[in-house]
Amino acid sequence: MKLTTKGRYAVTAMLDLASCGVDKPTSLAEISNRQSISLSYLEQIFGKLRRSGLVRSVRGPGGGYMLDGSPTTITVADIIRAVDEPIQATSCGTEAKKGGCNRTSRCITHDLWVELGQHIYGFLDAISLDRLAQETPILAPPGHLGTELRKAP
Repeated sequence: MKLTTKGRYAVTAMLDLASCGVDKPTSLAEISNRQSISLSYLEQIFGKLRRSGLVRSVRGPGGGYMLDGSPTTITVADIIRAVDEPIQATSCGTEAKKGGCNRTSRCITHDLWVELGQHIYGFLDAISLDRLAQETPILAPPGHLGTELRKAP
């Protein structure tokens, strides 16, 4: 099973946004600097996240991106789906191959790997950005107080 950098970076950027930019727009340059992700790659990712309704853009000075929903309702699986990142445990091809494996016939373990993929999505559907933010060290730069997502110990 493999999740590419697109999916991992999308989750990382959304977690950054949920942790540091809930009450005001956050620029992609800020996320890029904090998370060491290429700005041009973030622009591609956020285009997909915006079209999926997970973020909204704010234009003008002080503009950037904000979550377009509550961090309690946006899940990791939502983010992965938004960037068209399939999580598959099979070596099956695209729909054009009608779900067949990279063989001339379906492999005998195909259903096992399909079910594993469903369990992975089920697991990721149960993890909201809010929950992930609660379990992750504060991402804000020194001196930043964070947001209501983060509670002081």
